[in-house]
Amino acid sequence: MTDAQETAADSTLRTTGGAPPDDGGSSDAEAPIPLLEPRDGIPPVIADEATLAEVIAAFAAGSGPVDAERASGYRYGQRAYLVQLRREGAGTALIDPIACPDLSGLGEALSDVEWVLHAATQDLPCLREIDMVPSRLFDTELAGRLAGFPRVGLGAMVENVLGYVLEKGHSAVDWSTRPLPEPWLRYAALDVELLVDLRDALEKELDRQGKLEWARQEFDAIATAPPAEPRKDPWRRTSGMHKVRRRRQMAVVRELWEARDRIARRRDVSPGKVLSDAAIVEAALALPAGAQALAALNGFGHRMGRRQLEQWQAAVDRAKALPETALPAHGQPVTGPPPPKAWADKDPAAAARLSAARAGVSALAEQLNMPQENLITPDTVRRLCWEPPATADADSISASLAGYGARAWQVELVTPVLVGALSAVGKSA
Repeated sequence: MTDAQETAADSTLRTTGGAPPDDGGSSDAEAPIPLLEPRDGIPPVIADEATLAEVIAAFAAGSGPVDAERASGYRYGQRAYLVQLRREGAGTALIDPIACPDLSGLGEALSDVEWVLHAATQDLPCLREIDMVPSRLFDTELAGRLAGFPRVGLGAMVENVLGYVLEKGHSAVDWSTRPLPEPWLRYAALDVELLVDLRDALEKELDRQGKLEWARQEFDAIATAPPAEPRKDPWRRTSGMHKVRRRRQMAVVRELWEARDRIARRRDVSPGKVLSDAAIVEAALALPAGAQALAALNGFGHRMGRRQLEQWQAAVDRAKALPETALPAHGQPVTGPPPPKAWADKDPAAAARLSAARAGVSALAEQLNMPQENLITPDTVRRLCWEPPATADADSISASLAGYGARAWQVELVTPVLVGALSAVGKSA
């Protein structure tokens, strides 16, 4: 039995039928128990304003944390197509945000309570679009990372900590389907069934390890973070882009990507369903002279109609007609340090600092039993080693780390390691 399982066993689980023994948890000799039915049955999908008002009142009067997740389909963007909530005293609610697009009332009713999310950074953008923004949260995935669990997916965490097996069969379905089939709704309800139990067990485990305050600082940072800025030149992230070397070919990728994006947005479908990344790269490398040549390429086969071929060829032709001055540059302007593989040639001293800092951070992360990237982001370490403060003392390095966004617990733990690494390199240089 792991430490977290022992922690879970110390508390009484709010179990469903067919649950583990009263003492909770599971041991290495016990098979995990399948969680097949929600404890209160499958709730109806909320799809009208009157029923939504009843749910808002019930959840506002409930007690304890709120569980919230979303399930998005293969449509354009990351829109939420189903919102799952569970709160003690109110039960589980499945809300259709397409039929009920204004969820600001629900968001207001739950604004001052803790939300329990798994992988919160994935869910918050689409929840923000429907006016549901938590002021406090507990991220069970991040808690698992900080506690040292090697597998932090929801299914793995529920199984390892609580001794249940969650159904996995519907995680990749198209949640924009209407009406949603009953097996999918069962899966959606079960997805939040034990989040509060998991949250409570992980909180006790983090407290046992002396990491609870660290986790709270991380959760606060997620809850208060502003929305991410739109990515510049998103077409550069086309899968297989590393094969495209010439600027004219890059222009073809850009034109095809932007044409595909317009079509996907208009049709509200995933861009990959309009044209694959592999097909875009294939056309960029080939620079086809016409629609017939384009049709011979992978991804533009016989199932594609002539009109479609002509629209893709028109994008290729636009790129081929661009003047040299309008072609995309080989790379985007670099605002931070160069790639570490170039440091040895550009700045050997910086390369030595980075090597020493990485070794120190790695050793500390292993000692604390957590991933290095959760102890301190690799980008923060790179920036500090590329442009270190004039004096590598605790005060200046702490200030630099805080300036890069490190939390107080990270600054306290990592500063001595980085002071030692940078000072040692400075003395040997």
